[in-house]
Amino acid sequence: MKKVLMPLAPGFEEIEALAVVDILRRAGAEVIIAGTIKGAIEGRSRIQVLADAELDAVANDTFDMIVLPGGAAGTENLKKDERVRKIVHDLFEKGKFVTAICAAPAVLSKTGITKYRTITSHPSVRAELIAAKISDERVVVDGNIVTSQSPGTAIEFAFKLVELLYGPEKATEVNKGVMARI
Repeated sequence: MKKVLMPLAPGFEEIEALAVVDILRRAGAEVIIAGTIKGAIEGRSRIQVLADAELDAVANDTFDMIVLPGGAAGTENLKKDERVRKIVHDLFEKGKFVTAICAAPAVLSKTGITKYRTITSHPSVRAELIAAKISDERVVVDGNIVTSQSPGTAIEFAFKLVELLYGPEKATEVNKGVMARI
């Protein structure tokens, strides 16, 4: 079973977080939603989510992938969190998948791992993507970095992550019940 970490910070974009967790869990991944704070975490639309664990409790676990959801305030909170930046950098160095959607590619950029890589993001944060090649594609894979643009691309992003972890057959199998356009 593949193990995926999703750090969740106040102000996260609910669609990007919950749609991705749902699709990955349907595929059989163990997805750990790890709160950057204690207690319920409020998203940008004031939906509160109870994390599976606190980030400190799982920060040293072994993961196959990290998924950073966006949301303007959520991304700012992730960028400020040294634990998140360290985990991103460590997983990247180990060749594990480092993924982000919407504004969250700015977190990847802040760690320096996107230099000379092709990535995408929400247009509002593109000025923060230092030394990266910017794509207008909805989902972009460059090596072990996967990025996507917005809440509207969350399902495509999630299925790309399933494909990368388990192969295209698993993505097709999971989509039989979801019926997304992938």
